[in-house]
Amino acid sequence: MRLLAKTLLGLEEPLASELRALGAADVTLLNRAVSFAGPKSMLYGVNYNSRLAVSVLMPVASFTVTGKRDLYNEAVAIEWDRWLDNSMTFAVTAVVNSPHFDHSGYVALVVKDAVADFFRRLTQKRPSVDQKSPDLLVNVHISNEMVTVSLDTTVTPLYRRGYRRGHSGAPLNEVLAAGMIALSGWKADKPLADGMCGSGTIPAEAGLIACNIAPGKYRKNFGFMRWKDYDAALFRSVKFEAEKRERRSPVKIYGSDISEEACSTATLNIREAGLADTVEISRRDFMTSPAPAEEGTLIINPPYGRRIATDNINEFYSAAGSALKHSYSGYTAWILSGEPDGFKSLGLKPFKKYDLLNGDIKCRYAGYELYSGSRKRPDPSGE
Repeated sequence: MRLLAKTLLGLEEPLASELRALGAADVTLLNRAVSFAGPKSMLYGVNYNSRLAVSVLMPVASFTVTGKRDLYNEAVAIEWDRWLDNSMTFAVTAVVNSPHFDHSGYVALVVKDAVADFFRRLTQKRPSVDQKSPDLLVNVHISNEMVTVSLDTTVTPLYRRGYRRGHSGAPLNEVLAAGMIALSGWKADKPLADGMCGSGTIPAEAGLIACNIAPGKYRKNFGFMRWKDYDAALFRSVKFEAEKRERRSPVKIYGSDISEEACSTATLNIREAGLADTVEISRRDFMTSPAPAEEGTLIINPPYGRRIATDNINEFYSAAGSALKHSYSGYTAWILSGEPDGFKSLGLKPFKKYDLLNGDIKCRYAGYELYSGSRKRPDPSGE
């Protein structure tokens, strides 16, 4: 079957690599999404194992329209009874960019009526609509005349892992945190640290990676589990295979924050994820504390001055740059920030940059190689 994994801006390539590693076929990059192919086990497996997908859609129909009548006629012809019956509930969401429709809510209403009428004709009864917790969530996407109708196999977004019991300040989206780790190139081959860890999302996601723990392990529900054709035995086998890959982390992961409340929250989340033996949380001031290990990878998400107030952003980033240069020699440091001027105040030259979104904030994600003094890159020839 053809499937579509949605993700965050800038994470399309690492998601494509992840899908290939999971065994997906015909992987194609799109805008904030990756399409791929695979059997039902792949549908279940991506939902359970993907760290970088936000949701997985299964397209069930594609057609062209020029107005309401075309949309209704095509939607009512879909074999909805393959996944839904009149004792179940459903809901319809729509994303529309078309000269033929002014409002996504209207498109959703037309398709909702088509689904209801399909069952009225078939059984003289119709399933109920449940906007909060539907058994089947239908996604309609219209671009000009082209319509794609899909089923949301996930429903509750995959960034809601299930291990988080608290948050402080402005917590990172778990998919964004996992994406930052993927873009850094960290392979659990050296310690990883987050010196401004907040509620501990980056250390938690790093811990899951280091221990090969599937991010879906903590979730109790996926959208596909409510469908008529749900194969419970197949899903159990997907989970069993994932559990066989779990291991003890080969490296230590460190999280720290100046806030006592943040550290308490991070400790709780790490404990809920079962990572207390892998991730160490401590209260420390990043600006004045030494690195937790001699070498490693540092990933931090400093304050931006929008979500979290900081009196002087340039002064803050200048102090952070000084701490990096003096305390983190031998590290590769990665910084996510929505403050362009803050990056200038670091006093460091990045070797790699990515554009990402943290919520609705446009951010730069930059990598820095931290050396003591001046150091030239080694000549590949060895001379």
